[in-house]
Amino acid sequence: MTMQDKARELLAQDRQHQEHLQETMRNRVVEEEQAIEQTQEQARELLVQERLHDDHLHEAMLTRASQS
Repeated sequence: MTMQDKARELLAQDRQHQEHLQETMRNRVVEEEQAIEQTQEQARELLVQERLHDDHLHEAMLTRASQS
């Protein structure tokens, strides 16, 4: 194998390695974005539950006050 062949092989390996790194980084970005979206959705659901609970407590207090 000539020096040029070795150099081409090394360049090809390096290119494959760089492509693998880029693909890995893209996958991580997608995973992070999905995790953020999931966390935001969970936060919204918790806020809705908290609001419903507060409304229920408010209604219960109004009912008790009107019964007195």
